[in-house]
Amino acid sequence: MIEAGIAAFFGLLIGSFLNVCIYRLPRDLSVMSPARSFCPGCEKTVAWYDNIPVLSFFLLGRRCRNCGGVIPWLYPAVEAITSILFFWSVYSRGPNLLGVKLCILSAIMVTLFFTDLQDRILPDEFTVGGFLIALGLAPLTPAPSQLASLFAPYWPPWAQSLLEVAIGGLIPAGLFWLVAEVYLRLRQREGLGLGDVKMMLVIGGFLGLPSALATIFLAATAGSLIGLLFVWFTKKDLSSYQLPFGSFLAVAALFVGLFSEHLFSVYWKVVE
Repeated sequence: MIEAGIAAFFGLLIGSFLNVCIYRLPRDLSVMSPARSFCPGCEKTVAWYDNIPVLSFFLLGRRCRNCGGVIPWLYPAVEAITSILFFWSVYSRGPNLLGVKLCILSAIMVTLFFTDLQDRILPDEFTVGGFLIALGLAPLTPAPSQLASLFAPYWPPWAQSLLEVAIGGLIPAGLFWLVAEVYLRLRQREGLGLGDVKMMLVIGGFLGLPSALATIFLAATAGSLIGLLFVWFTKKDLSSYQLPFGSFLAVAALFVGLFSEHLFSVYWKVVE
């Protein structure tokens, strides 16, 4: 529990950095320069004591100290959500490399959820970059499934884990690319963006092929239902409305990666 609490604390700090990424990357701004956070309204640098995750938001009364501009709820929400996900990653998997791996996946999915929801952008830094991280972690962590052992039963575990990441990432991404191409040629307009294709690289790389396919199913089901309801309530044009499918993929990936195993174990205990 202590280790999970420490992870939650670091989740607050990482969440603060993710806010920087969520704001700057869709606007093609550097996340490194300026190094300090600034107010989007007056562009004044935020003092360190006004940049304490979650707490400063409430101490400032939701307003910038310099210009009085309203601070969006997005900022404490990202910090709190990231902290909770970090806590659960370490609490459910232990203070080990697997717990760290799920913390990294959580940070990536939180960022992609909000960039797609707000700006319909899935930055390469978190999609392609996330897949490269999954490849780097593969030799150090167990393979997410036993699929690779079917194709390469005599390979050492680290090599099977690498193969698992490659299969898990490339096959779902390839399927998405194929669907996008077919839809584009048949309808003469884009259905799935290239960002969604690259997002499947990182989801499959972290979770493996079976879990990636489950993620697609959950995201497609939720996206269809919620998207149709949203279009119906807001009276938007269904043929032109751009659904933030990456946001649905992010939530589904977090559910499958962090919670499904626990929920399924509870289910089987109840059934038995």
